[in-house]
Amino acid sequence: MDFTPILLSLKTAVAATCITFFLGIYAAWKTANMKYGKGILDAIFTLPMVLPPTVTGFFLLVFFGKNSLAGRVLMAHGWGLIFTWQGAVVAAVVVSFPLMYRTTRSAFEQLDGNLLAVGRTLGLSETKIFWRVVFPNCFPGILGASILSFARAMGEFGATIMIAGNIPGRTQTAALAIYTAMQTGNREQANQLVGMIILISALAMLAMNGVNKCQAHLVRKGGN
Repeated sequence: MDFTPILLSLKTAVAATCITFFLGIYAAWKTANMKYGKGILDAIFTLPMVLPPTVTGFFLLVFFGKNSLAGRVLMAHGWGLIFTWQGAVVAAVVVSFPLMYRTTRSAFEQLDGNLLAVGRTLGLSETKIFWRVVFPNCFPGILGASILSFARAMGEFGATIMIAGNIPGRTQTAALAIYTAMQTGNREQANQLVGMIILISALAMLAMNGVNKCQAHLVRKGGN
């Protein structure tokens, strides 16, 4: 079995999750604390989740194409996203970002506001309040959002094939490899790839449940 598509999917998903982790948390925290324009920003940030992936990929292709301003700037600095692994990462980031953003924002909005008030009363800066109060209390939600983003990035197909193509060994992720295997009648390879993706997803869910149980145990221990 050729593990290249699996390894490429893992590399792409991990890179995309690392990017969406910080972008999603920042966007969710800023949006959750906005008084005006929250609905507009929320719609913009959530849009990739409701658009067909091929439409998202089309917009990415137009935005980063060689004839666009962004594409010309990237090419001038020796960077190119079209039909590259980096393009697959960009596609995965865009389609998985809404899951990270919405789940994290929901966790922030459910946080008891009295905890923030206590932090401000103690003279903590907003940055310290976030990292010492908000982040630890919302960690289960943030972790769940990260797992969802990772799973979405692992299974991305439509946007990836539009901007990165389906080049074996370079941009052919597991989802694209499964599609190609089925198109060529290689059912055995498709079954193997599907099994590997299911295994990776199951391990990710088990890891998330384990971390949540450990945190709950520490909270109970601290309360006693």
